[in-house]
Amino acid sequence: MSDKPHQNLAIIGHVDHGKSTLVGRLLFETGSVPEHVIEQHREEAEEKGKGGFEFAYVMDNLAEERERGVTIDIAHQEFDTDEYYFTIVDCPGHRDFVKNMITGASQADNAVLVVAADDGVAPQTREHVFLARTLGINELIIAVNKMDVVDYSEDTYNEVKEEVQQLLKQVRFRSDDATYIPISAFEGDNIAERSDNTDWYSGEILLEALNSLPETEPPTDAPLRLPIQDVYTISGIGTVPVGRIETGTLNPGNNVSFQPSDVGGEVKTVEMHHEEVDSAGPGDNVGFNVRGVGKDDIRRGDVCGPADDPPSVAETFKAQIVVMQHPSVITAGYTPVFHAHTAQVACTIESIDQKLDPASGEVAEENPDFIKSGDAAVVTVRPQKPLSIEPSGEIPELGSFAVRDMGQTIAAGKVLEVNER
Repeated sequence: MSDKPHQNLAIIGHVDHGKSTLVGRLLFETGSVPEHVIEQHREEAEEKGKGGFEFAYVMDNLAEERERGVTIDIAHQEFDTDEYYFTIVDCPGHRDFVKNMITGASQADNAVLVVAADDGVAPQTREHVFLARTLGINELIIAVNKMDVVDYSEDTYNEVKEEVQQLLKQVRFRSDDATYIPISAFEGDNIAERSDNTDWYSGEILLEALNSLPETEPPTDAPLRLPIQDVYTISGIGTVPVGRIETGTLNPGNNVSFQPSDVGGEVKTVEMHHEEVDSAGPGDNVGFNVRGVGKDDIRRGDVCGPADDPPSVAETFKAQIVVMQHPSVITAGYTPVFHAHTAQVACTIESIDQKLDPASGEVAEENPDFIKSGDAAVVTVRPQKPLSIEPSGEIPELGSFAVRDMGQTIAAGKVLEVNER
């Protein structure tokens, strides 16, 4: 553990734009992965006829991913810069892994958007930027990658930059704050050291930009909210729920409640990185053991909170959503799957209350008959089975969600108010 402030950093962007290579390069340049490990990956990559994938291999350490050459799960890796210690949430770019991207981005404070110089803004670049904004990522660093492929052309860089700026404006990201950096993750240009190949660029290099990210204020004064990712049985300890603390603190001796499973007890031990700790706070990935709570009592998607201020469980909730893509129209009665923190629950849109002007956020129409791609709306939602979710005005970390159907992200949104059951 480091005594520097902590940041969760999402690496987002289209498949094949070089996210994994960039992550591997960052870990290598900050000394988080020793040279000999990279060498080993290099040999393995060459044997498989994938020379140049060695940095990507640092992240994709699942054998299956190597065979396919794509990132599947969200790998957590850590590295230190002069200012921060970062946990990388490597968000897969591949279509079928968008839901991992959703759980990943909702855990991140800031993000690096990787856009390949030879390809520009691709469909997933749009989707990821949109999700990042809806899920509350504040600062974007745009890494224009693969500059080596376009011979370090300043013109190409400027074209891609212009394209990304347009995209940020469309989804109302504060585009003025975004930092653009021409890089080559493969060659190492402008990542830890300034590159001679881009002598026309005078801005910050990637590690400098990461160092100058604003410090995040940890939401420790909010009540404890800890969405459960998995529940393990560990011999000698018993049932160990695992998850990332979104808000508040968790200490041994706390009385906690799991919702919507509605069980609880006293926390016996809290572990981080296989070491017992006497307190854990926002952003910490923890495993903990609760007296009297068994493996079958709780499940992924439950939220753990204080027994005297338990997580709310929605009978219905009002939400603001933006429809990203839908082949036809969405009407009342539509029941897609909502992904909120670690929960995935089918929910029915009971009513479409208002259609909003996506550019200004003003009400454009009351009680419209339908909404379609590109529309923003306020809707009333009824979960088909118990779902713990919070108003984003009170606990933003548990107030955002994505809506998926037919294998794609249909919409994303935030909770305005919860009608508790």
